[in-house]
Amino acid sequence: MDLLQGKTALVTGGSRGIGKAIALAFAGVGANVAFSDLAYDDAARELEKELNGMGVKAKAYASDASNFMESENLVNEVVAEFGSIDILVNNAGITRDTLMMRMSEEMWDDVIRINLKSAFNLTKAAQKFMLKQRHGSIINMSSIVGLAGNAGQANYAASKAGMIAFTKSVAQEIGARNIRVNAIAPGFIETEMTAKLPEDVKKEWAEKIPLKKGGQPEDVANLAIFLASDMASYITGQVISVCGGMNR
Repeated sequence: MDLLQGKTALVTGGSRGIGKAIALAFAGVGANVAFSDLAYDDAARELEKELNGMGVKAKAYASDASNFMESENLVNEVVAEFGSIDILVNNAGITRDTLMMRMSEEMWDDVIRINLKSAFNLTKAAQKFMLKQRHGSIINMSSIVGLAGNAGQANYAASKAGMIAFTKSVAQEIGARNIRVNAIAPGFIETEMTAKLPEDVKKEWAEKIPLKKGGQPEDVANLAIFLASDMASYITGQVISVCGGMNR
């Protein structure tokens, strides 16, 4: 099914992990895909080539999503190149995990800036085009940590909880223009980031999950396809978990 045929999507943090899976999934159902990351490196070049090989238009951009002007320039470049922006996925994010007693101001500021301010930057830039065209879907990547908290992740949890409140607020502001804003809250998803964890830690996580396994980036990407498509035309301001039952 070509659920996103002819639509243009912009995915931040798109070179790896969940962002990469979303970019590939969108292309698989017909979307043209622009994606950004901090650098135009080998991973970005390889993904760009793979996406173009799928018969859609795709382009990688080097851009810092946490920088307001760079974000505005990125959106303007995407619209100039692709003609429109129909879907925005705010996926850029980092972790700087430690207990609160050891957390530095820099660790706090970096996570809030990259995880949360980036969503403001890109949404602010993209909505002006979506408002004119009177349609659009914005998908913000939150986390179950933003719903339940987690020891050692006060900064990350705050950024992801902020993403949820941001999602609900913006959904109320621009819903009348047929622009939908939703959030996805992944649980323990097996990516390059989680692959670095010790095996005993990953096993402990799996035991806490009702489905007894970690999720795959494609599990998140499948939900993103639905939220980006017209099948979700009456869904906005929602937070949907992809967590194997952890959030219950």
